[in-house]
Amino acid sequence: MKYSKKHRGAANAKSQSSTPLRMKIILGIIFVLFATLIGQLAYLQLGYGSRFKAEVQKSNSAVVSSQVPRGVMYDSKGRVLVGNKAQNAITYTKSASTTSDQVYSIANALSYYIRLNDEKPTEQQVIDYYLGNKANSTKETAKVPKSVRNTEDEELINNAINDQVRKEHIKLTTREKTAALIYNKISGAYTLSTIYIKNQGLTDKEIAEVGEHLSSLPGVGIGTDWQRSYPNGSSIQSIIGSVSTEKAGLPSDNLQYYLTNGYSRNDRVGTSYLEEEYEPLLKGTKSTSKVWTKSDGNIEQTKSVYSGQAGASLVLTLDAKYQKEVQNALKQTYASAIASGAAHYSNGAYAVAMNPQTGALLAVAGINRDPNKNKTVDNALGVINQTYVMGSVVKGAMVGGGLINKVITPTNNTLPDTPIYLPGSPIKKSVYPVGTFGALDAPTALEVSSNIYMMHLAMNWVHAKYVPKQFISMPDTAFDTLRRNFNMFGLGQKTGVDLPGESAGIQGKSFNAQGQILSGSVLDLAYGNYDAYTPIQLAQYVSTIANGGYRLQPYVVQSVGHTATNGKKVYIDYNKKPNVQLRIPWTSDELDVIHQGFWRVVHGTNSWGTAHKLKDVKPSISGKSGTAQTFYYDPNHPNQKNPPELINATFVGYAPSNSPKLAVAVVFPGLDPDLEGSYTLQMAKAMVQDYFKLHKN
Repeated sequence: MKYSKKHRGAANAKSQSSTPLRMKIILGIIFVLFATLIGQLAYLQLGYGSRFKAEVQKSNSAVVSSQVPRGVMYDSKGRVLVGNKAQNAITYTKSASTTSDQVYSIANALSYYIRLNDEKPTEQQVIDYYLGNKANSTKETAKVPKSVRNTEDEELINNAINDQVRKEHIKLTTREKTAALIYNKISGAYTLSTIYIKNQGLTDKEIAEVGEHLSSLPGVGIGTDWQRSYPNGSSIQSIIGSVSTEKAGLPSDNLQYYLTNGYSRNDRVGTSYLEEEYEPLLKGTKSTSKVWTKSDGNIEQTKSVYSGQAGASLVLTLDAKYQKEVQNALKQTYASAIASGAAHYSNGAYAVAMNPQTGALLAVAGINRDPNKNKTVDNALGVINQTYVMGSVVKGAMVGGGLINKVITPTNNTLPDTPIYLPGSPIKKSVYPVGTFGALDAPTALEVSSNIYMMHLAMNWVHAKYVPKQFISMPDTAFDTLRRNFNMFGLGQKTGVDLPGESAGIQGKSFNAQGQILSGSVLDLAYGNYDAYTPIQLAQYVSTIANGGYRLQPYVVQSVGHTATNGKKVYIDYNKKPNVQLRIPWTSDELDVIHQGFWRVVHGTNSWGTAHKLKDVKPSISGKSGTAQTFYYDPNHPNQKNPPELINATFVGYAPSNSPKLAVAVVFPGLDPDLEGSYTLQMAKAMVQDYFKLHKN
């Protein structure tokens, strides 16, 4: 018994003595580890503390760019046609550390000081703003089924939350709607980019209130924006074109092109006509600034690197005063045609003036009309993109081609004036009674506008075989022969004017379904009653006759330069030189035949002369009138049977007759043939008189 008790006591003593030893070992290890850690921290603090401190305080830098004023456009006399109007704007620059809560807070605060009454938030913008409030977001998220929330698919969860809010039809106050719009603008801003919160209609009160609270609106500022202005009216705005808004940004159809050329998505760019055609020059080069940000993302410092260069200035060939006179004359003349009933079915009218010695466009005017609603709008661009069958005005090109190709000569150009009788077709004749003339020479044929002369000339030219009332046979190349000739004068092909969207015209069919040439249509083409041309093609064609045979490229931009900082002087860097596209290969005697004919159209004595009403205009006019048969096309009833028969009335001319400085083309399509009047002649008279009244020297 004694032995066993002693044994148990020894065991307990051993256990009690071994436990403190293990603890000591563990505590010793812990002490060593702590000592090592403290030593390492001391080493880092003493050896690398300053480096870490610098790293924490280090700021990053980035280069940001800003818009510059767009280039100004002037008329030929230095008047501003399109400029830039500076206006105050509320801006926002997004820092790298901006959170969605801060965006929501700024949007709400700013909405108390400004209103965006010209914009309305979309349904999605309302939802985004509503969920921008963390409390609302948490509440709506809780409503989403757990089965969706547990998927951890953020897109699926967000779509479910959006659908949930959409069903609740959230209603916002007027202020909250403004806040929603601001929230959307700020949320979509790129880091360190400056956007416009409001840049139109900003009131003095709004500027004052925002300025007073800038310290509590991080990123918000008051700056300047530029908007296009038209101090001399908007009659040619359709030629100048338009610029996209900051909201619209880059056109989607050319997005990649602009992005690869350094544009930002919200940059404003030219979207039509001159603004689009000369975009690379008009946009200028953006100003750049270097921005330093702290490690927390807040902006520390901004320094201007490059002040930017305003867009290039364009000096146009157009004279603002003359342009206005022509546009007003066109409106008045066309209004009188409507009032008389002559233009009941007409869809517009066009007039273009050109310097025949250079190709410079001096005035471009147009009207587009909806006959069903009797509503008219300015459409100066119709001179390059509207096509019409022009009628007898093109006969100068027909006679010119006959002379160049020796079908007729200056001394032998008389042809019979007997109508054309094709089997199974109505008689093809001129407007005057059959038998009025037995034969005509070329100048007289132009004066009385003989269709018969042009048809006989065409048949001789293409070597047609013809027996009256029995048959007519033409080579398959007949259309090509005549069209090449018209093309030589600029008819039926693009003129190359420096405006996008020009039409080349429309060619009628050359062959029927059986592959047979349409011989009767070849004859129609010869006197201008088949293919369709644009008004600017008529201007180029008559200028070619006026200047002796040089087909010149029409143009609108005369010079490119830059405007002085005071805005009072333009320094020219480039001047456009006349571009001769083709020289008509005729002799002076051949040209004189056409000049005689055009002179006699206005100043002749034959009772069938077509433009004698212009003979008293000073300086003297030479030219050619025309009418072409057509029919009314109603887009609302495209298959209408027996549509009203109409005519296109036209005139081309130049003045002074002996030394032309002005060439004009006038087109009044879709007139009532029984009420044709002399509207084109009235318009031509006004264009000539107004021009020389403004340019007396």
